[in-house]
Amino acid sequence: MANTQDFTAVMKDMMGAFPVDTKSVEDAFKTQAALNEKLSTAALSAAEKSSELSSKWTKDTLAKLGEFTKVKDEPADYAKALSDFASASAETAAENMAAFAEIAKKLQTETVELMMAAGKDMTAEASSAVQKAAKDATTAAKKAAAK
Repeated sequence: MANTQDFTAVMKDMMGAFPVDTKSVEDAFKTQAALNEKLSTAALSAAEKSSELSSKWTKDTLAKLGEFTKVKDEPADYAKALSDFASASAETAAENMAAFAEIAKKLQTETVELMMAAGKDMTAEASSAVQKAAKDATTAAKKAAAK
């Protein structure tokens, strides 16, 4: 009968001959966590500004609506109040939409800058890790060949 070869010892020897540097994995994880923190901070800041803008817009609209609902002496005053409210609302809407666009534009710019910086950092880290791994593998292969 043929004996089955135990590949556990072979794999253990092979993996021991080619050391793995876990520091590069840890560094990559830390870099990714830092990027996520920066992206989250930017997104939360934009959400906070948008919320504040929405709240202000609502308060302004309710204040204008309060003026609109006051009792008038003449029926024509109601038409004028409605016209004033509509034009003020349209003007406020345009201003607030521009403010929302600025918030979105700033968030987009921050995100692109963060991604560009992270890409450069990750490329440098990956290049360094590959060079070190190649050096370690070459050294390990030379040692294995010498045996």
